[in-house]
Amino acid sequence: MHDLAAKRRAEAEKQLPMSLAQLHGLLDALDRELATGCDHSLQHTQAYLRSQSLAPETVIPWLEEHGGFCDCEVLANIEEEWGGI
Repeated sequence: MHDLAAKRRAEAEKQLPMSLAQLHGLLDALDRELATGCDHSLQHTQAYLRSQSLAPETVIPWLEEHGGFCDCEVLANIEEEWGGI
């Protein structure tokens, strides 16, 4: 059972539009930036993507597919699925 879960996770990681380290960096950055609240945009996510030279047109659709339509949703929904890895 553990092997099957590991295989599924590895396949899911292949679909990430950024490295796992960059994803964790995004979540960490959003955690800091959202201490003052969310304006329900992706402004902090987009700033992080630019700082990492990542293409927003590739990453943002993936984030939205996983429930990240604004910065606070990226933090909540993506972290729930990917934060512990």
